[in-house]
Amino acid sequence: MHVLCRDISPPSLLFLPDFFVENAAAEEEDVKSQIEKLWHEVNSLKEMQALQTVCLRGIKSHRKCYLTIEEPKHYHEANEDCIAQGGTLATPRDMMENNELRDYAKRSAPGSKDLWIGVADIVKEGQYVDVNSFPVSFVNWDRSKKQPTGTKRESCVVLSVSAQGKWYDEVCRSLKTYICEYVIP
Repeated sequence: MHVLCRDISPPSLLFLPDFFVENAAAEEEDVKSQIEKLWHEVNSLKEMQALQTVCLRGIKSHRKCYLTIEEPKHYHEANEDCIAQGGTLATPRDMMENNELRDYAKRSAPGSKDLWIGVADIVKEGQYVDVNSFPVSFVNWDRSKKQPTGTKRESCVVLSVSAQGKWYDEVCRSLKTYICEYVIP
């Protein structure tokens, strides 16, 4: 059976009760919030994947990864390179970390005698800070060589593999290999 309706025309306006409109707006905000959370999660996963790649190429110690870069650079260029890769110049926080960096440097850069670490007194002579401008609480100066020398020209710090991990202050424009540090979240 077929019914033919000739007198019915489509409505010109559709009126929805206010609660439908408010509910749709709330759902839209909820969806936007979920999408934003997913983007943050995707970006976090990308960062973790990149960090795992770095850890595979370098070494993992506690909640950090270290990677030696053998292309010699000035101190500031080395730090910028580490930052561009998601890290900073390595900063030993105690003797155990210092020794781990020394041993890793011996294995990963056997031709390198001195490597940049993330310590300097560029802002104020004699006040050594890390790359985030926090005072360093651990130092490993080679006192037998009267380090640090205290000259204004030597404001950046190297870890000396040949001196068993002792530190020297050095001219920041010197070309050195370096170790980047990546914190594992």
